[in-house]
Amino acid sequence: MQANGSSQHNGTSRSDPFDSRPRRNPPSTSNGELASNGTSASQSTKILSSIDEDIVRLIGQHLRGLGFNQTAEQLIAESGCALEHPTAASFRAHVMDGQWDRTEEDLRELESLVKGGKEDIVKMRFLLLEQKYLELYMMCSSAAELRESSEWDGKGPVSRQKLIENLQEFLPPSIMLPPRRLFTLLSQAVEQQKEKCPYHNTQLDSDLSSISLLMDHICTKEQFPNVTTQVLWDHQDEVWHCQFSPDGTRLATGSKDNKLIIWQVNTEHFEVRHLRTLDEHKYGVGFVSWCPDNLHILVCGPDETSEVFIYNSVTGEVRQRIHQNADDSLTYAAWMTDGRKFVVGGVRGQFYFCDIDGNVLDTWEGIRVQGLAALDDKVVLAADTHHRIKGYDFDTLQDFPVIQEDHPIMTFVVDDKKELALVNVASQGCHLWDLKDKVLLRKFHGQSQAFFTIYSCFGGLNQDYVASGSEDHKVFIWHKRREAPVAVLEGHRLTVNCVHWNPTEPSMLASASDDGTVRIWGPKDKLRRRKDSLTSSGRSSPV
Repeated sequence: MQANGSSQHNGTSRSDPFDSRPRRNPPSTSNGELASNGTSASQSTKILSSIDEDIVRLIGQHLRGLGFNQTAEQLIAESGCALEHPTAASFRAHVMDGQWDRTEEDLRELESLVKGGKEDIVKMRFLLLEQKYLELYMMCSSAAELRESSEWDGKGPVSRQKLIENLQEFLPPSIMLPPRRLFTLLSQAVEQQKEKCPYHNTQLDSDLSSISLLMDHICTKEQFPNVTTQVLWDHQDEVWHCQFSPDGTRLATGSKDNKLIIWQVNTEHFEVRHLRTLDEHKYGVGFVSWCPDNLHILVCGPDETSEVFIYNSVTGEVRQRIHQNADDSLTYAAWMTDGRKFVVGGVRGQFYFCDIDGNVLDTWEGIRVQGLAALDDKVVLAADTHHRIKGYDFDTLQDFPVIQEDHPIMTFVVDDKKELALVNVASQGCHLWDLKDKVLLRKFHGQSQAFFTIYSCFGGLNQDYVASGSEDHKVFIWHKRREAPVAVLEGHRLTVNCVHWNPTEPSMLASASDDGTVRIWGPKDKLRRRKDSLTSSGRSSPV
């Protein structure tokens, strides 16, 4: 195709010679060879534009891939569009037939067409000789060992097709079509439609078998988590925090009533069942963090709390109780990615680096922590009272700036790829930051936040969405590429303090509120309609 995709205007031939693009007219047979099939000149006078020729070639390639060779030949003959340069077509056939001597002749003819000239010809020749060598000589004790050690599929069409695909990288697409080019273009079109779909939250098959190409892709709001599927009533006071386990099978909720409750999660039926209550926290449970191993939970309290608990979530036993000084305020925590170490801190200036056995490994003095997130096993991000987020390297004991806001940072969270940060800013709402480039990407609209602590989250398919609670009793969900909310969930009666998305079920999220409840949200078709029934806890009810 021409660089700008322009088409022929007056039927004159292109200035490019035949060796830069398959020629039209007269009609051709398979592999670009010219033939006389009785078609009259008047039947072949239609001049196709550049884009039309490309489309014909793509259709012909796709038909051949489906095994409709005669249909493809008829298309080639009638249109006069050769699918590939004749030498490239011969080269492909000789490679697939294992005629290595003939491929050497083809390479000499293709030399002027190869992108990198003689240097690329040498690389192509090496790939051909490598395939020939592997097919002729067993350098291992068995065929299986040979295939494993050389990452080779064995003699035959599979390995030769892979060889063709590697060789095609050296040839312009006008000479030899890339494999399955039509399918690639359709896949790209579908991906673009999914990106534009505000409610796309369902994994689709990569082979396009689960969609229709006859209409644009669009998801309805009913397929998106927008209704309450269950209300959990077990807490007796404000619920401050909630978090699903990394495997999505359990949910931990913490409350002003001094209780940490662990729930069993059934993602198939969107049902949450009470497992156990842990009530050893005299100041309440303000923050919980699941270990990457899905076993341990870090539990912090409000500002008055000077200790941190590590629970075994299966047995309910306290594994460790970390307590340094009575004047400490330890309100935030984050596990390192290895699940063996963690950091804790608070607004009074304590910032500890600890291991799972409760040992304090290092300390950073004077950091008034407003939130924590680990990037790896060494570097931690911490928000402080100077409206900023800085990085702290516990290996080198150096810090570096990352984010600077104009207003107090209340909380923040980092996505799974450690590329984005979602920051809750006092009186400003939620801001999305790029951690690598250290730039503000987006300010999300709609949420109401003054100076309450509200925890937000990433979630949904590929973590394409962000969600946050709000002081107007609602849950707001945004697509991370759109500033306006795609969904506003109503049901709570007081401030929503925390929202967390199930990491393994893109359609399930939980919200915790000052009204003393935890709500489970899901798509409309997951709504359980068992009126007046209770879960096994006797306190949790379906809507």
